[in-house]
Amino acid sequence: MSEPAPLLGLSGVTVCYGALAALNDVDVQIGRGEFVALVGNNGAGKTTLLHALHGLLPHTGSRRVAEAGAAQAMVFQRPFMLRLSVLNNLRVALWLAGVPKAERAGRACEALHRAALADRAERPARTLSGGQQQRLALARAWAARPDVLFLDEPTSNLDPAAKKEIEAMLAAFAADGMTLVMSTHNLGQVKRLATRVIHLDGGAILADLPTERYFGEHADLPLRRDPAAILPSEESS
Repeated sequence: MSEPAPLLGLSGVTVCYGALAALNDVDVQIGRGEFVALVGNNGAGKTTLLHALHGLLPHTGSRRVAEAGAAQAMVFQRPFMLRLSVLNNLRVALWLAGVPKAERAGRACEALHRAALADRAERPARTLSGGQQQRLALARAWAARPDVLFLDEPTSNLDPAAKKEIEAMLAAFAADGMTLVMSTHNLGQVKRLATRVIHLDGGAILADLPTERYFGEHADLPLRRDPAAILPSEESS
C-alpha cells in the first residue's frame, strides 16, 4: 500500500513556553487524506503540536507545507460565534476565506444542509446549543474547502447524541478525502474515526502508528493510566 502524498510536516521542531519545552525536537509528517488523532495525557503536547502544524506558534526547527496544500482551517474546543445569524456566520467565514462572491450563497446553503442547520439559518448563532454551535463551526470550516482541517477536542463537554452528530460530520469529511488532524482524549472516538494515531508524552512522540496497530501494540502507554481518558470499552456513545 503506497504512502499518502505529503501535505505538511515538522522537522526538529521545539516549542518552549518560558523554560518549559512543550514540544521537544519533534519530527512528524501528515499525508494527504489521513485522519490523524493526537493522544496523550493532559500536558503531553497535543494542542501545542496541533497549533505548530497549523503554523500558529513560534518554534525552532522547520515547518513544511506542500504547495498545493496551503489551505488550512481549525475548529477549537469552544468555537467563537459572531453576533450574527447562523447563515451570516457562514457568509462572513466564506468572505474571510476569499471565496468569490458568486460562490458564497451556494456554499453556505450546502454547508447548512450538511450540518443539519438549514431550519435554523436565521437564528442568532449564539442561541444554538453547544452541539449545534460545534456543527456550525465545522460547517464554516468545511465550506472554505481547506486541504487540512485541525480539530482541538471537537466533542469535549458534549452529550452523547451531539458527539455522534459531530463524529458523523467528521467521518463524512474524511470520506470526501479531506485531511484531518484531531487532538482528543476519547479513545473510542479514535478507534471509530482515525486512520493513524500519534501518542505524545512530555512533548515527545512515543508512538506514531496506524490505528489498528496502535491499539494492538500499545495498551501500556501513559494515556491508559490517565483517569480522564475514555477507554474504548467505556465509550458507548
